[in-house]
Amino acid sequence: MNYRLQFRRYRLPLRAAVRTAHGAWVEREGVIVQLADEVGASGYGEAAVLPWFGTETADEAAAACRELGDKADDARLAAVPIRLGCLRSAIAGAKAALAEATKGPELPVAVGASSLAVAALLPAGRAALAVIAPKADAGFRIFKWKVGVGDAADELALLDDVCAALPGGAKLRLDANGGWDRRTAERWLERCAERPVEFVEQPCFADLAQGATRRRRSDDLLAGLAGSFPTPIALDESIAGNADVERWLDAGWRGLYVVKPALLGDAAGALERLAAAKADVVFSSALETTVGARTALRLALSWRGGRRALGFGVWPLFADPRFDGPAAAPFLCVEDVERLDPEAAWNALS
Repeated sequence: MNYRLQFRRYRLPLRAAVRTAHGAWVEREGVIVQLADEVGASGYGEAAVLPWFGTETADEAAAACRELGDKADDARLAAVPIRLGCLRSAIAGAKAALAEATKGPELPVAVGASSLAVAALLPAGRAALAVIAPKADAGFRIFKWKVGVGDAADELALLDDVCAALPGGAKLRLDANGGWDRRTAERWLERCAERPVEFVEQPCFADLAQGATRRRRSDDLLAGLAGSFPTPIALDESIAGNADVERWLDAGWRGLYVVKPALLGDAAGALERLAAAKADVVFSSALETTVGARTALRLALSWRGGRRALGFGVWPLFADPRFDGPAAAPFLCVEDVERLDPEAAWNALS
């Protein structure tokens, strides 16, 4: 099939800075692509790049789009390099949306998945304490707290206060974004064993830019921590593409997989492999715009494995609300996803 290809690079300010172990985010960069067929129907996809995860940069994704030109067929689109996983994901999302536009909406929803729980995102540090009660009153029962941002001892001292502020029966997810060393991770995991912590997300991490040896040591450390403490560990930064999914499945990882569909060049293929392995999967946002959010959430709704609360409680996120996904709520429904309007976001960038 032949397509007309257009793209728009974006740099969007956030409503408020998002603080993680990687630093403070004040804006989001990426690329939105549009594929149109010969009769003018269009589909949209997003390259929501996260370079510190090991993805391409927004500049690299945009350069690849320019190289493709304004006309492309399936073979040329399939030839986009594997290392440009976010762009490949954008193209796959645009093709799927275009097929929907021409054949009519068809959202395969797994049995019991028409409404999925969502985790409430807490800010880093002591600011989390002021947010828990309003989120609990709204109905949230899973909370995700960003750690590894400030002094480790100060954050650890806050853990009991955060747990005490949770409503009855609630669970806490701790997201370190790879910011801990071995000893810090061990201290946290020792403390978590007797507290309502659902899992600890990516306690340690080394990317390929730090060298293959350091990455192997980091992987070994994660495996050792997972085998030494009762609190489950989830991979996040370690899952930056299909190859990472295969690598950890081959290694026999029995912890959780935090899947950001926007980062997987072939999300459908990766999810098929994870389902076959009966992997414990948590779907999570890459802080994408409404374009990528629609693609990712449709995949989450179609997942037929076990269902944990979605890590999509991030919106409102952007200073311009036209780019937001569905507003954070305790549950997300099919209708919330189908109301998203990628074309409006595309037009807002013109």
